[in-house]
Amino acid sequence: MTFHPVMPAVLMTIVFAALLLFTIVQAVRAPTAKIRLHWISRTVLVVLLGAMMLRPVANDGKPVDAVGSDVDVYFVIDTTSSMAAEDWGDGKPRLDGVRADVTELAETLAGARYSVTTFDAATVERVPLTTDAGAIEQTVAAMTQEITGYSSGSSISAPLSHLKQTLAEANPDHTTILYYIGDGEQTVTEQPESFAAIAEYVDGGAVLGYGTKDGGRMLENRGLETDGEPEYITDPSTGEPALSHIDDDALQTIATQLGVDYLYRDASSSVAEAASGITVVPESEAGQNPAPEPELYWILAIPFGALLLFELASLVVDLRRLRMRGEMHS
Repeated sequence: MTFHPVMPAVLMTIVFAALLLFTIVQAVRAPTAKIRLHWISRTVLVVLLGAMMLRPVANDGKPVDAVGSDVDVYFVIDTTSSMAAEDWGDGKPRLDGVRADVTELAETLAGARYSVTTFDAATVERVPLTTDAGAIEQTVAAMTQEITGYSSGSSISAPLSHLKQTLAEANPDHTTILYYIGDGEQTVTEQPESFAAIAEYVDGGAVLGYGTKDGGRMLENRGLETDGEPEYITDPSTGEPALSHIDDDALQTIATQLGVDYLYRDASSSVAEAASGITVVPESEAGQNPAPEPELYWILAIPFGALLLFELASLVVDLRRLRMRGEMHS
């Protein structure tokens, strides 16, 4: 919670301290219990009014100048079979790490617009640019590697054609952040294309690498087939479970071409570092209207209004009594 006072703090302190002192003294000096109750009610009114004038707002612990909606964050995620390799943390699939990291980055870059694109045998934009971080979280939570039967080799530059078109059509006045997420494993014979072709559109981000040099086994994805338990993908030449290994050099090359950092990921560290270098001018300084923060004054206004009605009702009763006395004396 943060506060945005409607007047200078020193002036507020002087004014409300004086009002509080006055109402408290009157409550103490009240000749009857009924009058004392009214002055206690007025003391509470002063406290509530002062709290409302502090303008409390909820920002969930995030800075007030959060990343604005003029920042576009693109998550480009490798979902080939190799991303099912079980070398993340305690023998979990690499995609488990991807899910956790994308969710954390979306929370860290709160207020931006996000997009999710996956690539394997096909490149698919799963979520177009949206400010709904919940949609991103749900998408990556449901994300799986490609169906094993559809796998025909993978290229780390598979999403490049899609990115060329998407980024070229993006708003040039927006800040473009790109996260390329994968293991760098190139299993087709062709050389990958260069990401330098889209570097001019990218203002920041990172290449995030998953996997180990020792490699990990990959459970097959049978899609809608439910007969039997999934088995590990085998190496056709040996008949043994195939191993997928991270290619740091390939991922570093992509990072260099894009002009961003390469960050190796493991379960023992936070991905927050991938967002730490992103400097965004707050919307309020860039001439944009900042996203509204949840105001909390209305919660205080409820008891304030109830007490105010009590005071007004008492005033009406007192005025009626005075009128009746006047009529009796006349």
